[in-house]
Amino acid sequence: MYIDEAGDDGLRRVRPIDKVGGTEWLCIGAVLVRKDNEDNVVQWVKDIRADIDAKQGPVLHYRNLSPTKKLRACELLSQKEAVFFIVCSNKKNMRGYQNSRAAIRGGKQFFYNFCVRLLMERATELCLKDSVNKFGEPRCMKVIFSERGNHSYGQTKAYWEILKRQAAANTTFLNKRTMRHEVMRYNLVDYVPHTQNAGLQLADVVASAFYQACDTLDGKWNPEPAKLLSPKMPRSSGVIADHGVILQPTPPEKAALNAEQKQIFAFYGYAFQD
Repeated sequence: MYIDEAGDDGLRRVRPIDKVGGTEWLCIGAVLVRKDNEDNVVQWVKDIRADIDAKQGPVLHYRNLSPTKKLRACELLSQKEAVFFIVCSNKKNMRGYQNSRAAIRGGKQFFYNFCVRLLMERATELCLKDSVNKFGEPRCMKVIFSERGNHSYGQTKAYWEILKRQAAANTTFLNKRTMRHEVMRYNLVDYVPHTQNAGLQLADVVASAFYQACDTLDGKWNPEPAKLLSPKMPRSSGVIADHGVILQPTPPEKAALNAEQKQIFAFYGYAFQD
């Protein structure tokens, strides 16, 4: 599983409440592929770049594509043998929030870790069910993060270890779901620069397409590319909402979204109360 993000996890100041501050949204996207396809990911990126004529620069970078090329990149990606997850967290209600419990444990990026947890709960559940169905036993999932200079991925792994112990002792806080540690091995977690890994460039497409569908502050709002990813978004009881596409906070009314921002989530099955 390849994980990348769009937006930031800063909470001290958050737009549009503050004129200058962190992004309103943090979107964390993931692309999950079977091991049999791991060696094909590089070719997938080459094929997409060739199709949309995105050959300037060394990598596929969604933000640098024209609107037409963004649409086509998402259309092509949705045809690959992969599964996509996205966590879209609107940060307005988190502005200025401090987590004293996390601070005591030395965690300085509790918000980012929590959002990744939401993604991992669903992805590990899918991996567990799929591997048991295919092989008769759990098979491990390798996780590769897009490396960012302001993140400590060691803290993320340490947070996962805390959740593992809590799950074993049945003391998990917020226990609607748990990360399925049967398919996780901490020596299979890595962090590499986006430019050095083709899978991370695909995860960037997922994260950035949804960010563009959420963000209405920078004049590039467009939900259409993200809609094209729907064929490969996993479902629970036939519904993508809260499974392949995860909106925070919950219930969705807490996000106080405008009409444009609601469009992408309504498309994926979220219902909003007046």
